[in-house]
Amino acid sequence: MKKNFLFLVIFIFTGFTCFSQNTALTAKSLIDNAAKKTSLSESISYLKKNISSLSSNSEKRSAYAFLAAILEQQGQYSEAQKNYVQAASLQGSAVQTAAGGANKNSEQLVVDAVRCALSAGDYSSAETYLNSSVRNSKDEKILAFVKLYEQWADLCKAKNASDTKESIAMLKTYAALDSMKTVRSSIFLTLWHLTGENQYSESLKKNYPKSMEAAIVKGEIQTLPTPFWYFVPRNGVDLPEIAVVQNSEPSSKTEPKRSEEAKTSSKNDKIVKQQLGLFREEANAKALVQRLSEKGFKAEIATEVRPSGTKYYIVVVNENAKGTVGEELRTAGFECYPVFE
Repeated sequence: MKKNFLFLVIFIFTGFTCFSQNTALTAKSLIDNAAKKTSLSESISYLKKNISSLSSNSEKRSAYAFLAAILEQQGQYSEAQKNYVQAASLQGSAVQTAAGGANKNSEQLVVDAVRCALSAGDYSSAETYLNSSVRNSKDEKILAFVKLYEQWADLCKAKNASDTKESIAMLKTYAALDSMKTVRSSIFLTLWHLTGENQYSESLKKNYPKSMEAAIVKGEIQTLPTPFWYFVPRNGVDLPEIAVVQNSEPSSKTEPKRSEEAKTSSKNDKIVKQQLGLFREEANAKALVQRLSEKGFKAEIATEVRPSGTKYYIVVVNENAKGTVGEELRTAGFECYPVFE
């Protein structure tokens, strides 16, 4: 099952299925060996330990990029950004993508690092990467991401609604530019999140009906507490501060998927807690703890300080011996996701 997970990352998340002629054997063998480990943490440790032994920078480049993608998929954003930067710093051929897709060059790897830095709340590192050579890229798509991520970095620093006005104005301008069409769905989602204006959610549903952004505004999927912009101050919109939304009743559409995920979890990846929300304000975390208590759950509040210096309050419920807490929470109308040991 572990092997299947890593291959899923290869094909779906990163699109890495092959490497250049000079790196195929060694880099691919390294990843194949990692896939044979009994847990994801062992696979990651194996990659970290052995990448330095690869014989060429081109091989190391591919391996670092692959490791970064796995770490990002697992929400280890600070580690992921470091590995993306490491990959970008090495000379070598561009990392190839599946089905004849475009190669991922150094500029694209830097953009990946920026995204991870922002997800970790580390806007300082994000701005450092954005001020590198990518700012002078000849690639219109790269420049579109640079402009979008510049605004995201500013939003990451916002303390109140007035701090978002300039970014909102810039994003509205960007939304109308042909040069920004690559990231337009992200722009619409950010504007909808910040302003609550229906025009942006309607634009997503009309113009990008199959996108994840459209699925979010339609309530078909939910964002985890990691995207930084979920926590920025909003104007005129009543959205829950926690990233996972409480429902009055559990969704029958999502339960089979979650059950399957539980079955495929590695025996060594033990679920120790269920996380329900992450807040900037302690009072909001306490309010959720109170609601959980009323439903018979004993919740706790943990704290986490991001590289940006922002302190978050995380609401968690310890897993029980039977491993049924997640199901019980969702049955009671709370969305949650597992925290592994």
